[in-house]
Amino acid sequence: MISTMYDVNLTKSYFQSQSDIHVMELSIGDVLKETAAHRTGAEALVEITRNGEEGRRWTYGELFKESVDLAHALASRFEKGSHIVIWAPNIPEWVLMEYAAALAGVVLVTANPALQEKELRYILEQSEAVGLFLVSEFRGNPMKEIAEQAVFNNSLIREVTDMADYEQLFLNKNKNENRVLPDVSPKDPAQIQYTSGTTGFPKGAVLSHLGLINNAKFYAARCGIRKKSTWINIMPMFHTSGCGMVTLGCLNFGCRMVLVSIFDPKLVLELIVSFGADIILSVPTTALAILEEQEVNPRDMGSLKVMSCGGGNVAPEMILRVKESFNCNFSTLYGQTEYCPVITQHHLSDSIDDVCMTIGQPLSQTAVSIQSIEGSEILPIGDIGEICARGPSTMIAYYGNPEATQETVDKAGWLHTGDLGFMDQRGYVTITGRVKEMIIRGGENHFPAEIENVLREHPAISDVAIVGIPHSKWGEVIAAFVRFNDEPVSAKELKIFCRAQISPQKTPTLWRRVDEFPMTGSAKIQKFKLRELELTELTIPLN
Repeated sequence: MISTMYDVNLTKSYFQSQSDIHVMELSIGDVLKETAAHRTGAEALVEITRNGEEGRRWTYGELFKESVDLAHALASRFEKGSHIVIWAPNIPEWVLMEYAAALAGVVLVTANPALQEKELRYILEQSEAVGLFLVSEFRGNPMKEIAEQAVFNNSLIREVTDMADYEQLFLNKNKNENRVLPDVSPKDPAQIQYTSGTTGFPKGAVLSHLGLINNAKFYAARCGIRKKSTWINIMPMFHTSGCGMVTLGCLNFGCRMVLVSIFDPKLVLELIVSFGADIILSVPTTALAILEEQEVNPRDMGSLKVMSCGGGNVAPEMILRVKESFNCNFSTLYGQTEYCPVITQHHLSDSIDDVCMTIGQPLSQTAVSIQSIEGSEILPIGDIGEICARGPSTMIAYYGNPEATQETVDKAGWLHTGDLGFMDQRGYVTITGRVKEMIIRGGENHFPAEIENVLREHPAISDVAIVGIPHSKWGEVIAAFVRFNDEPVSAKELKIFCRAQISPQKTPTLWRRVDEFPMTGSAKIQKFKLRELELTELTIPLN
């Protein structure tokens, strides 16, 4: 079935929520139980290991049984509502932990496996986590050693568990076999996902079972997913795209998910062919890598029906190349973690112009408005303002941060995204910029203040401004404009300094020296002028 656009003719930039798909008043565990009952013998999960080989497999019946066992183990060690951090790459145990935590009423706090000690410590402490579940290392990051440092002097942490150690992971699974798992409400918190903010400190968005499971269903339905579908999951499980949109999208429809541990475009294409996969979700960077591999070494992509893409602006040229090389639908989407995450998405029947020039119509059961920055008034059609969303997938709150919650979700329930855009009379939205200074590099969100705060700790630096610079491959790259106290230090030294405190992907790519910053009348750095200087090649490189 081809998804078709909602037929509306708006007079102002307010798209009311559409009820074409009902909201499920169910928890993630409820949906797992229902799907396992109806699709018991259907293949649910296939592991693709780090070396690209097919690994373990689970049917829905097996996945449910193992998740229940793990849920009993977790419930014996953690009370309902407890926070536990999962720090691991795309492995089947991630999926098991997601479902087990949901069944046990335990809140899963997700963490990027590239984090360093300072970042992990912050998440553990800010979330008030009582457990940490991890792998020993990933892609050269010594996670076990980092974890030992991060939990030092943390009196709340009860256990640090290696997820490869099944004896420890499933500890107490058979203890008190008559034990009943707690009742879990759809509106209970399911996850805390950290997203950086303009203050420089990551904020933990508390996401409900209801928000995550329904958002995934609405998204997957618009992609045309069916129970016979196969979805290649290359998205990081620590993000709502991997553990929400894809994992829970597959769960809603009882289809097969092929979980890829490490992204490799050649491997992805081979998996599409060998599994007869019909859908893949990517970000612009990975979509381009897959496209370029296919153009160099064409394969029969007859099974692929949809390439979905989010996490940054998608170049129209790339969309046209994808449609030509794969002969499939291309559906871009827009969202943010605070909405579990999809807000708008294309329909499969949308015109190429709409796919290339807009971010689609709002998702089912989601209202979207364009509001004035000052006064939060809904604007006329075509006027640029802040994109706001309202619906069942809105986050519960930022954990432990009521001030930021009130700033982001207003009294009328509107989630203020911080992104600028406009709406046409059909409800299609186009992004024009960002109120916030978020940098989207390769589909990952980075906020300047966090990186600036790290660099300001360097004794040689007087001040620094982090700016996103447009890039053909990454969408944007991170540029650091540095003013020194006295003599400048090398870019190499500053990179090493950054890498010791923050993840590699947050480390600036471009380093520029400035003697004075362009300033506003209120003494704020005019970052748009720095960007203009870089684009006109008038900046001074830092060697």
